[in-house]
Amino acid sequence: MKKILITGGAGFIGSHLVRLFVKKYPDYKIINLDKLTYAGNLANLKDIENEPNYEFVKGDIVDEKFIHQLFVDYKFDGVIHLAAESHVDRSITNPTEFIYTNIVGTVNLLNAAKHIWKDNFKDKLFYHVSTDEVYGSLGNEGFFVETTAYDPHSPYSASKASSDHLVRAYHDTFGLPIVISNCSNNYGGYQFPEKLIPLFINNIQNNKPLPVYGKGENVRDWLYVDDHANAIDVIYHNGKIGDTYNIGGNNEWKNIDLIKVLCKTVDKLIGREEGTSERLITYVKDRAGHDLRYAIDSSKLQKELGWKPSLQFEEGIEETVAWYLNNEEWLKNVTSGDYLKYYEKQYDKR
Repeated sequence: MKKILITGGAGFIGSHLVRLFVKKYPDYKIINLDKLTYAGNLANLKDIENEPNYEFVKGDIVDEKFIHQLFVDYKFDGVIHLAAESHVDRSITNPTEFIYTNIVGTVNLLNAAKHIWKDNFKDKLFYHVSTDEVYGSLGNEGFFVETTAYDPHSPYSASKASSDHLVRAYHDTFGLPIVISNCSNNYGGYQFPEKLIPLFINNIQNNKPLPVYGKGENVRDWLYVDDHANAIDVIYHNGKIGDTYNIGGNNEWKNIDLIKVLCKTVDKLIGREEGTSERLITYVKDRAGHDLRYAIDSSKLQKELGWKPSLQFEEGIEETVAWYLNNEEWLKNVTSGDYLKYYEKQYDKR
Protein backbone atom coordinates (compact mmCIF):
# COMPACT_ATOMS: atom_id res chain seq x y z
CA MET A 1 0.00 0.00 0.00
CA LYS A 2 1.47 3.34 -1.09
CA LYS A 3 1.66 5.80 1.82
CA ILE A 4 1.14 9.47 1.03
CA LEU A 5 1.54 12.30 3.52
CA ILE A 6 -0.72 15.30 2.90
CA THR A 7 0.23 18.26 5.09
CA GLY A 8 -2.43 20.81 5.95
CA GLY A 9 -5.11 18.28 5.08
CA ALA A 10 -7.68 19.69 7.50
CA GLY A 11 -7.60 23.09 5.82
CA PHE A 12 -9.64 24.37 2.92
CA ILE A 13 -7.78 23.03 -0.14
CA GLY A 14 -6.20 20.20 1.84
CA SER A 15 -9.51 18.72 2.97
CA HIS A 16 -10.81 18.61 -0.60
CA LEU A 17 -7.60 16.92 -1.71
CA VAL A 18 -7.61 14.39 1.15
CA ARG A 19 -11.23 13.49 0.39
CA LEU A 20 -10.44 13.02 -3.31
CA PHE A 21 -7.42 10.76 -2.66
CA VAL A 22 -9.10 8.69 0.05
CA LYS A 23 -12.11 7.99 -2.15
CA LYS A 24 -10.32 7.63 -5.48
CA TYR A 25 -7.36 5.54 -4.32
CA PRO A 26 -8.49 2.86 -1.84
CA ASP A 27 -5.12 1.13 -2.27
CA TYR A 28 -3.30 4.24 -0.93
CA LYS A 29 -2.86 5.00 2.74
CA ILE A 30 -3.49 8.74 3.18
CA ILE A 31 -1.96 10.31 6.29
CA ASN A 32 -3.30 13.79 6.99
CA LEU A 33 -0.92 15.92 9.06
CA ASP A 34 -2.37 19.15 10.43
CA LYS A 35 -1.60 21.41 13.37
CA LEU A 36 -5.30 22.34 13.65
CA THR A 37 -4.79 26.07 13.87
CA TYR A 38 -7.79 28.37 13.42
CA ALA A 39 -8.00 27.41 9.72
CA GLY A 40 -7.70 23.63 10.21
CA ASN A 41 -10.95 21.88 11.01
CA LEU A 42 -11.54 18.13 11.24
CA ALA A 43 -15.25 18.78 10.68
CA ASN A 44 -14.21 19.35 7.04
CA LEU A 45 -13.48 15.61 6.79
CA LYS A 46 -16.22 14.08 8.88
CA ASP A 47 -17.54 12.06 5.93
CA ILE A 48 -14.27 10.12 5.50
CA GLU A 49 -12.83 10.02 9.03
CA ASN A 50 -13.63 6.31 9.43
CA GLU A 51 -12.36 5.16 6.05
CA PRO A 52 -9.79 2.33 6.41
CA ASN A 53 -7.21 4.04 4.19
CA TYR A 54 -7.29 7.35 6.07
CA GLU A 55 -5.42 8.44 9.19
CA PHE A 56 -5.14 11.82 10.89
CA VAL A 57 -2.01 12.92 12.76
CA LYS A 58 -1.90 16.16 14.72
CA GLY A 59 1.47 17.91 14.56
CA ASP A 60 3.46 20.97 13.59
CA ILE A 61 5.79 20.97 10.59
CA VAL A 62 8.00 23.48 12.45
CA ASP A 63 8.88 20.73 14.95
CA GLU A 64 11.94 19.20 13.27
CA LYS A 65 12.29 16.14 15.53
CA PHE A 66 8.59 15.31 15.25
CA ILE A 67 8.68 15.51 11.45
CA HIS A 68 11.79 13.34 11.20
CA GLN A 69 10.26 10.68 13.46
CA LEU A 70 7.04 10.77 11.45
CA PHE A 71 8.98 9.89 8.29
CA VAL A 72 10.86 7.15 10.16
CA ASP A 73 7.61 5.64 11.47
CA TYR A 74 5.53 5.78 8.29
CA LYS A 75 8.14 5.55 5.52
CA PHE A 76 6.10 7.69 3.17
CA ASP A 77 6.25 7.09 -0.56
CA GLY A 78 5.10 10.61 -1.34
CA VAL A 79 4.42 14.00 0.19
CA ILE A 80 1.90 16.59 -0.96
CA HIS A 81 2.76 19.70 1.02
CA LEU A 82 -0.05 22.21 1.48
CA ALA A 83 0.44 23.24 5.13
CA ALA A 84 1.04 26.99 5.22
CA GLU A 85 0.04 30.26 6.73
CA SER A 86 -1.80 31.82 3.82
CA HIS A 87 -3.66 35.03 4.65
CA VAL A 88 -1.88 38.17 3.41
CA ASP A 89 -3.39 40.46 6.07
CA ARG A 90 -2.12 38.17 8.82
CA SER A 91 1.35 38.14 7.26
CA ILE A 92 1.44 41.93 7.49
CA THR A 93 0.42 41.78 11.16
CA ASN A 94 2.77 38.91 12.09
CA PRO A 95 5.42 38.10 9.44
CA THR A 96 7.49 35.88 11.75
CA GLU A 97 4.79 33.21 11.98
CA PHE A 98 4.84 32.94 8.18
CA ILE A 99 8.62 32.59 8.09
CA TYR A 100 8.55 29.69 10.55
CA THR A 101 5.67 27.75 9.04
CA ASN A 102 6.18 28.40 5.35
CA ILE A 103 9.98 28.34 5.20
CA VAL A 104 11.32 26.42 8.22
CA GLY A 105 8.43 23.95 8.08
CA THR A 106 9.08 23.24 4.41
CA VAL A 107 12.81 22.72 5.06
CA ASN A 108 12.01 20.26 7.86
CA LEU A 109 9.89 18.21 5.46
CA LEU A 110 12.55 18.37 2.75
CA ASN A 111 15.27 17.23 5.16
CA ALA A 112 13.17 14.34 6.44
CA ALA A 113 12.32 13.20 2.90
CA LYS A 114 15.97 13.49 1.81
CA HIS A 115 17.17 11.49 4.82
CA ILE A 116 14.60 8.69 4.66
CA TRP A 117 14.63 8.38 0.86
CA LYS A 118 18.39 8.80 0.44
CA ASP A 119 19.05 5.20 -0.58
CA ASN A 120 16.26 5.03 -3.15
CA PHE A 121 14.51 8.02 -4.74
CA LYS A 122 12.72 5.75 -7.21
CA ASP A 123 8.91 6.06 -7.11
CA LYS A 124 9.15 8.81 -4.47
CA LEU A 125 7.83 12.35 -4.89
CA PHE A 126 7.81 15.59 -2.92
CA TYR A 127 4.99 17.77 -4.28
CA HIS A 128 5.03 21.39 -3.11
CA VAL A 129 1.79 23.36 -3.50
CA SER A 130 2.36 27.10 -3.93
CA THR A 131 0.65 30.29 -5.08
CA ASP A 132 0.62 32.69 -8.01
CA GLU A 133 1.40 35.50 -5.56
CA VAL A 134 5.11 34.63 -5.76
CA TYR A 135 5.16 36.19 -9.23
CA GLY A 136 4.20 39.64 -8.00
CA SER A 137 1.83 41.92 -9.88
CA LEU A 138 0.75 42.10 -13.53
CA GLY A 139 -0.32 45.15 -15.51
CA ASN A 140 -3.58 45.21 -17.44
CA GLU A 141 -2.33 42.58 -19.88
CA GLY A 142 -0.29 39.38 -19.87
CA PHE A 143 -0.27 36.21 -17.78
CA PHE A 144 1.97 34.44 -15.31
CA VAL A 145 3.74 31.47 -16.90
CA GLU A 146 6.00 28.91 -15.28
CA THR A 147 9.11 30.89 -16.24
CA THR A 148 7.86 34.26 -14.93
CA ALA A 149 10.47 35.81 -12.63
CA TYR A 150 9.56 35.88 -8.94
CA ASP A 151 8.68 39.30 -7.51
CA PRO A 152 6.81 38.83 -4.20
CA HIS A 153 5.48 41.90 -2.40
CA SER A 154 3.96 40.69 0.88
CA PRO A 155 5.53 38.69 3.73
CA TYR A 156 3.18 35.85 2.76
CA SER A 157 4.22 35.73 -0.89
CA ALA A 158 7.89 36.21 0.03
CA SER A 159 7.73 33.23 2.39
CA LYS A 160 6.11 31.07 -0.30
CA ALA A 161 8.67 32.22 -2.88
CA SER A 162 11.44 31.22 -0.49
CA SER A 163 9.94 27.77 0.05
CA ASP A 164 9.56 27.29 -3.73
CA HIS A 165 13.25 28.10 -4.22
CA LEU A 166 14.27 25.72 -1.46
CA VAL A 167 12.25 22.86 -2.95
CA ARG A 168 13.96 23.41 -6.32
CA ALA A 169 17.34 23.66 -4.61
CA TYR A 170 16.86 20.25 -2.95
CA HIS A 171 16.10 18.81 -6.39
CA ASP A 172 19.13 20.44 -8.02
CA THR A 173 21.54 19.81 -5.14
CA PHE A 174 20.45 16.44 -3.75
CA GLY A 175 18.42 14.94 -6.58
CA LEU A 176 15.23 14.93 -4.51
CA PRO A 177 12.31 14.13 -6.83
CA ILE A 178 9.99 17.16 -6.68
CA VAL A 179 7.20 18.94 -8.53
CA ILE A 180 5.74 22.37 -7.76
CA SER A 181 2.42 23.91 -8.67
CA ASN A 182 1.41 27.56 -8.39
CA CYS A 183 -2.31 28.21 -8.29
CA SER A 184 -4.63 31.19 -8.49
CA ASN A 185 -7.23 32.13 -5.83
CA ASN A 186 -9.39 29.19 -4.78
CA TYR A 187 -13.07 29.28 -3.87
CA GLY A 188 -15.61 26.68 -2.73
CA GLY A 189 -16.98 25.05 0.41
CA TYR A 190 -15.06 24.68 3.70
CA GLN A 191 -12.97 27.85 3.24
CA PHE A 192 -12.22 29.70 6.47
CA PRO A 193 -14.17 32.98 6.49
CA GLU A 194 -11.23 35.33 6.61
CA LYS A 195 -10.96 34.96 2.84
CA LEU A 196 -13.02 37.22 0.61
CA ILE A 197 -15.76 34.96 -0.72
CA PRO A 198 -16.92 33.15 2.48
CA LEU A 199 -16.40 36.31 4.55
CA PHE A 200 -18.60 38.38 2.26
CA ILE A 201 -21.27 35.68 1.93
CA ASN A 202 -21.49 35.62 5.72
CA ASN A 203 -21.55 39.42 5.97
CA ILE A 204 -24.20 39.79 3.27
CA GLN A 205 -26.40 37.23 4.98
CA ASN A 206 -26.06 39.06 8.30
CA ASN A 207 -26.33 42.61 6.87
CA LYS A 208 -22.77 43.50 7.90
CA PRO A 209 -20.49 45.91 5.99
CA LEU A 210 -18.55 44.60 3.00
CA PRO A 211 -15.09 46.22 3.33
CA VAL A 212 -13.51 46.68 -0.11
CA TYR A 213 -9.84 47.64 -0.36
CA GLY A 214 -9.19 50.84 -2.34
CA LYS A 215 -11.59 51.14 -5.25
CA GLY A 216 -11.99 47.37 -5.65
CA GLU A 217 -10.09 47.39 -8.93
CA ASN A 218 -7.59 44.64 -8.04
CA VAL A 219 -8.02 41.66 -10.36
CA ARG A 220 -7.76 38.00 -9.40
CA ASP A 221 -8.12 34.73 -11.30
CA TRP A 222 -10.52 32.38 -9.48
CA LEU A 223 -10.18 28.59 -9.42
CA TYR A 224 -12.84 26.21 -8.09
CA VAL A 225 -11.29 24.17 -5.29
CA ASP A 226 -12.35 20.77 -6.66
CA ASP A 227 -10.73 21.66 -9.98
CA HIS A 228 -7.54 22.47 -8.05
CA ALA A 229 -7.67 19.12 -6.23
CA ASN A 230 -8.10 17.31 -9.55
CA ALA A 231 -5.13 19.22 -11.00
CA ILE A 232 -2.95 18.19 -8.04
CA ASP A 233 -4.01 14.59 -8.60
CA VAL A 234 -3.03 14.78 -12.27
CA ILE A 235 0.31 16.47 -11.54
CA TYR A 236 1.16 14.06 -8.70
CA HIS A 237 0.66 11.03 -10.91
CA ASN A 238 1.79 12.33 -14.30
CA GLY A 239 3.90 15.46 -13.82
CA LYS A 240 7.51 15.59 -14.89
CA ILE A 241 10.04 15.44 -12.03
CA GLY A 242 11.60 18.84 -11.38
CA ASP A 243 8.91 20.76 -13.27
CA THR A 244 6.53 23.53 -12.25
CA TYR A 245 2.89 23.69 -13.32
CA ASN A 246 0.60 26.72 -13.10
CA ILE A 247 -3.03 26.02 -12.19
CA GLY A 248 -5.59 28.70 -13.07
CA GLY A 249 -9.33 28.94 -13.56
CA ASN A 250 -9.34 31.33 -16.54
CA ASN A 251 -11.74 33.47 -14.49
CA GLU A 252 -10.43 37.00 -14.05
CA TRP A 253 -12.59 39.31 -11.96
CA LYS A 254 -12.14 42.75 -10.48
CA ASN A 255 -12.81 42.52 -6.75
CA ILE A 256 -15.70 44.98 -6.93
CA ASP A 257 -17.37 43.07 -9.78
CA LEU A 258 -16.95 39.79 -7.90
CA ILE A 259 -18.50 41.32 -4.78
CA LYS A 260 -21.48 42.55 -6.78
CA VAL A 261 -21.97 39.03 -8.17
CA LEU A 262 -21.89 37.69 -4.59
CA CYS A 263 -24.47 40.28 -3.52
CA LYS A 264 -26.75 39.40 -6.42
CA THR A 265 -26.38 35.64 -5.86
CA VAL A 266 -27.03 35.76 -2.11
CA ASP A 267 -30.01 38.09 -2.62
CA LYS A 268 -31.45 35.64 -5.14
CA LEU A 269 -30.91 32.51 -3.03
CA ILE A 270 -32.32 33.97 0.21
CA GLY A 271 -35.23 35.73 -1.46
CA ARG A 272 -34.00 39.28 -0.86
CA GLU A 273 -34.77 42.05 -3.35
CA GLU A 274 -31.97 42.34 -5.91
CA GLY A 275 -29.68 45.27 -5.16
CA THR A 276 -30.35 45.26 -1.43
CA SER A 277 -26.97 43.82 -0.42
CA GLU A 278 -24.89 46.12 -2.65
CA ARG A 279 -25.70 48.89 -0.16
CA LEU A 280 -23.44 47.09 2.33
CA ILE A 281 -20.30 47.79 0.23
CA THR A 282 -17.88 50.02 2.13
CA TYR A 283 -14.57 51.22 0.69
CA VAL A 284 -11.59 51.09 3.07
CA LYS A 285 -7.93 52.11 2.87
CA ASP A 286 -6.00 49.86 0.49
CA ARG A 287 -3.77 47.12 1.87
CA ALA A 288 -0.01 47.74 1.93
CA GLY A 289 1.76 46.13 -1.05
CA HIS A 290 -1.57 45.17 -2.66
CA ASP A 291 -0.79 43.64 -6.08
CA LEU A 292 -2.98 45.00 -8.87
CA ARG A 293 -3.61 41.89 -10.96
CA TYR A 294 -2.90 38.16 -11.00
CA ALA A 295 -3.69 35.98 -14.01
CA ILE A 296 -2.46 32.44 -14.61
CA ASP A 297 -1.63 30.81 -17.92
CA SER A 298 -2.29 27.11 -17.27
CA SER A 299 -1.80 26.01 -20.89
CA LYS A 300 1.25 23.86 -20.01
CA LEU A 301 -0.84 21.79 -17.59
CA GLN A 302 -3.68 21.55 -20.07
CA LYS A 303 -1.53 20.60 -23.06
CA GLU A 304 0.93 18.24 -21.35
CA LEU A 305 -1.31 16.53 -18.78
CA GLY A 306 -4.83 17.06 -20.17
CA TRP A 307 -6.30 18.93 -17.21
CA LYS A 308 -8.82 21.73 -17.61
CA PRO A 309 -11.17 23.57 -15.23
CA SER A 310 -14.64 22.05 -15.10
CA LEU A 311 -16.75 25.02 -13.96
CA GLN A 312 -17.27 28.54 -15.19
CA PHE A 313 -17.22 31.09 -12.40
CA GLU A 314 -20.92 31.99 -12.40
CA GLU A 315 -21.78 28.29 -12.09
CA GLY A 316 -19.18 27.65 -9.40
CA ILE A 317 -20.04 30.75 -7.38
CA GLU A 318 -23.73 29.81 -7.17
CA GLU A 319 -22.75 26.35 -5.93
CA THR A 320 -20.40 27.95 -3.40
CA VAL A 321 -22.94 30.46 -2.08
CA ALA A 322 -25.52 27.69 -1.76
CA TRP A 323 -23.01 25.58 0.18
CA TYR A 324 -22.41 28.29 2.79
CA LEU A 325 -26.12 29.08 3.08
CA ASN A 326 -26.85 25.37 3.58
CA ASN A 327 -24.05 24.89 6.11
CA GLU A 328 -24.78 27.64 8.60
CA GLU A 329 -23.83 25.42 11.53
CA TRP A 330 -20.34 24.85 10.11
CA LEU A 331 -19.94 28.58 9.50
CA LYS A 332 -21.21 29.43 12.97
CA ASN A 333 -18.77 27.00 14.60
CA VAL A 334 -15.69 28.29 12.78
CA THR A 335 -16.57 31.96 13.32
CA SER A 336 -17.30 31.63 17.03
CA GLY A 337 -13.64 31.71 18.13
CA ASP A 338 -10.84 34.25 18.12
CA TYR A 339 -11.20 35.09 14.45
CA LEU A 340 -14.13 37.44 14.99
CA LYS A 341 -12.07 39.50 17.43
CA TYR A 342 -9.17 39.51 14.97
CA TYR A 343 -11.41 40.55 12.09
CA GLU A 344 -13.00 43.38 14.06
CA LYS A 345 -9.61 44.71 15.16
CA GLN A 346 -8.20 44.64 11.63
CA TYR A 347 -11.06 46.55 10.09
CA ASP A 348 -11.38 48.95 13.00
CA LYS A 349 -7.86 50.08 12.12
CA ARG A 350 -9.02 50.99 8.61
